[in-house]
Amino acid sequence: MSNRVPPVQALIVVDIQADAVRGDRAVPEADRLVERTAGLITRARAGGALVVHVQNDGQPGTGDEPGTPGWELHHPVESSATETVIRKTRDDGFHGTPLEGLLTDAGVRALAICGVMSEMCVQATARTALELGYRVVMPHDAHATHDIPAAPGISGPVPAATVSRVAEWSLGSDLEVVAHAADVTFTAPPSRTG
Repeated sequence: MSNRVPPVQALIVVDIQADAVRGDRAVPEADRLVERTAGLITRARAGGALVVHVQNDGQPGTGDEPGTPGWELHHPVESSATETVIRKTRDDGFHGTPLEGLLTDAGVRALAICGVMSEMCVQATARTALELGYRVVMPHDAHATHDIPAAPGISGPVPAATVSRVAEWSLGSDLEVVAHAADVTFTAPPSRTG
């Protein structure tokens, strides 16, 4: 039985950069995350959807500092009119970037969001997309984060899977959470079909 949802017109791939998915700083189960995000990208391209890779410009000395190996995008970016890279300096992929304009110009009204970190950049970008009136789909198995360490007097450690689920939950009932990235389908935005 399929749990496919109605198609979306854009895929926002948040911060799938080397520092987050390779080496000792990678999120738990990074290989699975990379496989699922790659599948989403492949299907979005095949469906003619807009694909936006959001790349974080970290502070000097951080793992995603611009120009360092950790800053590089993990997935190759195709050179096409429907695929682009947007760089950001804040959690929210819309803040100070051309993302909203790109989506508006393409006529996008429904989008999927995947990437890292669930409770930071993925959540912040999804929240703004919802506030702007987009239909937002988030495949549960295509975003990830790290465990939250214990805080003495507050709590023990919080597993990454719990953090990711809480990040989804906190976005409210307008967010469409689907269990599997494979259930997300894509179509071309109006600017590509008309």
